[in-house]
Amino acid sequence: MKKRAKWSGILLSTVLVGSLLLSACGSQESAPAAGGQASGDGGKKDFTYAMSGVYKPFSFKENGQLTGFDVEIGQALAEKMGMNAVPITNPFETIIPGLDAKKYDAVIGSLTVTPERQKAVLFTNPYYRSGSQVFVQEGNTTIKTKEDLKGKKIGVVKASNYLDWAKKLTDEDKITQYDSDITALLDLPTGRLDAVITDQVVGLRFIKEGGGKVIDVGEPLSFDEQAIAVRLGDQEAVERINKALDEIVKDGTYEKISQKWFGRNILQKQ
Repeated sequence: MKKRAKWSGILLSTVLVGSLLLSACGSQESAPAAGGQASGDGGKKDFTYAMSGVYKPFSFKENGQLTGFDVEIGQALAEKMGMNAVPITNPFETIIPGLDAKKYDAVIGSLTVTPERQKAVLFTNPYYRSGSQVFVQEGNTTIKTKEDLKGKKIGVVKASNYLDWAKKLTDEDKITQYDSDITALLDLPTGRLDAVITDQVVGLRFIKEGGGKVIDVGEPLSFDEQAIAVRLGDQEAVERINKALDEIVKDGTYEKISQKWFGRNILQKQ
């Protein structure tokens, strides 16, 4: 009996230790740290990059997997840098604070380059170009230009440059903020909104995919450049990413990814 009890104790201890080790491994996988940590992929360092994950077709979940233009651009850049791509989702309104807190190495999340953001992060060269566009429900004849938005209900994504536009064009109590541009666009036919201001490319893709009876109106409010963001002071990362970006443009990788998602090259001015 004593012998059996002794072996039972050893077995129980082994199981407990094994469980603790598995728990530790699971925690590490669910929250990868930034800063170029070595991964299991042949000893490559991780390139962790963030996006909202709710900005189709740039980043979104499909069959439980994170996919989209931003995800694939990050993967292509990581390959050129000899690193292991690790895309991470983070709410857009806290994506820059998350970068500053070193939760990830970079943001590849459709960040428009603005003077205000340039005080908070370092930007690479642009990785695509688009514009801020007004969208309304098909059949709406009251909104034809930005001047018609005064007093109208406008939907925008939280903490975006589109929110800045909405504040200029209507009363602040008429603005509804969303986690996703697509959710805002889907609200147009319901009558909850009169207009949505979002990225031109996102809205046109939404229309093309039959997302609803929505049309774009007027000229774009602005022509914007989107760039990859890294922490202030990390000029080395900027240079490394810019070099990789140049390489994927020159070898046709960028063209292939852009054509897949948009049917055109969105780095080139249209």
